[in-house]
Amino acid sequence: MSKRLQMLISAVDKDSKSLLEQMNIESDAILVNQFIKTDGGDFEEELQLNGHTVKVIGRREKGVGLSRNTALENSDHEIIQFADDDIVYDQGYAEKILKEFDDHPEADVIMFNVRAQEGRETYWNEDFAKVTWKNYGRYPAYAICARRDKLVSSGVKYSLLFGGGAPYMNGEDSLFLHDCLKSGLSLYRTTVALGHEVSGESTWFNGYTDKFFYDRGVLYHFLYGSFASILGFRYLFNNRKTMCVEKGLFKSYHLLNQGIKHAKTLKKV
Repeated sequence: MSKRLQMLISAVDKDSKSLLEQMNIESDAILVNQFIKTDGGDFEEELQLNGHTVKVIGRREKGVGLSRNTALENSDHEIIQFADDDIVYDQGYAEKILKEFDDHPEADVIMFNVRAQEGRETYWNEDFAKVTWKNYGRYPAYAICARRDKLVSSGVKYSLLFGGGAPYMNGEDSLFLHDCLKSGLSLYRTTVALGHEVSGESTWFNGYTDKFFYDRGVLYHFLYGSFASILGFRYLFNNRKTMCVEKGLFKSYHLLNQGIKHAKTLKKV
């Protein structure tokens, strides 16, 4: 059954075999391992793990969007599952994913529950329901599974502007789902849980710095267009007691608007 499912793993500076064993892989997979701080060059190889085939792609490059796109371009299974190198999966996760897609043929993309480490929770699905423009922005990549043919046909890929190793901070997952909705794909959420995140430090968050607010402005331009400034102010106002303590609401908003202005000169890649 799991031969229908292919996990697409983005990793940085990891020992491939040890990582796969730690993640408790129960399906075929593609592992894109980017070498940034450790030695490594471009290579491709296949590993066998508990009866499953894992294609390992080593690259001397950085950027999580580039990593996810490389994995997607090399995928060839019916259902694909995005994954990060700090997730450990529950026994039986593959069967759970396939059952959800079989039970819900109307779904092109499904967001599953994955337990985040304490303090980094952004969502927890408590029902099966359609994901819309009102609630798509909460989901990390490791929650996302999709019918490969539908996703490839839509032309949606990850932006190379946002996320770890990219010019601007996080937001690549929200932008990806934004583009999925824009392309007409049907997105759903489910209560089914697949695994948990291993505790560790964030790879992108260094506090509410100038860059945090500026990069948020860049992201909001691509997400909301002409409404970016208004929605950006609402976002900062609602979180002013945590995000704007040091710089103040209006300086934070000024930085965000600078990012919006700069984003108008950029081409989304």
